[in-house]
Amino acid sequence: MEIWINPACSKCRSAISLLDAEGAEYTVRRYLEDVPSADEIRAVLDRLNLEPWDITRTGEEAAEELGLKEWARDESTRDRWITALAEHPKLIQRPIITADDGTALVARSEEAVREALAHNRS
Repeated sequence: MEIWINPACSKCRSAISLLDAEGAEYTVRRYLEDVPSADEIRAVLDRLNLEPWDITRTGEEAAEELGLKEWARDESTRDRWITALAEHPKLIQRPIITADDGTALVARSEEAVREALAHNRS
């Protein structure tokens, strides 16, 4: 499995600690340094079964500068949202775990990390 993290994020550090405690095998992607492409974001959104606005941190400075809160949230603006996430990765909600079974989730709670572990073991 892979986990997208920002090392400065306490939720990310908690998720890593839990994965380590459970002996999970995973790859860390520091997505602010190894920025996902628009296609990678699309693929993760498909795995999450979410839309780009569902994983956007609208309180970030870049979101305010872009005026994201005013953007429409529909199919006609989906690519615009994805482009914004690819160009401003700090806007991506974290951590995101992609499991080996093809699922993914935003792992902001211990329960979500455990769910990712369960998917990875199945």
